[in-house]
Amino acid sequence: MKYYSIGEFAKLIGKSQQTLRNWDKNNVLKPAYVAPSGFRYYSEEQLHQILGIKKATPPKKVVGYCRVSSRKQKDELERQVEAVRTYMIAKGYSFEIIEDIGSGINYTKKGLSRLIDMVCNHEVEKIVVLYKDRFVRFGFELIEQICQRYGTEIEIIDQTEKTEEQELVEDLVQIITVFSCKLQGKRANRVKKMIREWLEDDSVHQS
Repeated sequence: MKYYSIGEFAKLIGKSQQTLRNWDKNNVLKPAYVAPSGFRYYSEEQLHQILGIKKATPPKKVVGYCRVSSRKQKDELERQVEAVRTYMIAKGYSFEIIEDIGSGINYTKKGLSRLIDMVCNHEVEKIVVLYKDRFVRFGFELIEQICQRYGTEIEIIDQTEKTEEQELVEDLVQIITVFSCKLQGKRANRVKKMIREWLEDDSVHQS
């Protein structure tokens, strides 16, 4: 922030230095900083207050958030980005897109962390995601509450509801997949085999 000497500040607001000294003495306007030498300094914020200048705030952004779980899903990420981009263009939004790679139960992903920081800095008007679970796998309501507190809306493009069985299977697979990635050797192979068999068995029951 910029600071002005008492002489500079007096000229900028059209007052005398003595008037500023009187204001200081009578607690009308205190300097923002008084140096050990006794020199008074006034801030740019005080100048804006005196002159009635409101600091311009940049307009909030619309942010599209796209996520896949692994780098092997690069093609899926590109399709997701294209779908979100096409939707926002049709809506007439001025936007940017944040891409993320990582588990839906990992809350420290680079893209998600950046997006939450932007929300908390009042920079985001709306977050657009293709599917609810592309945002986060668990804790969506908590993220939604944080966004509401900072005036950010979450817009989900595809609102297709999944059955409870589908959601349960996907959630459990996600948890086991993350867990198995931390294992090594035969233990990891057994867990991955179990996931494949589980998914195949589930697809048979649904068909």
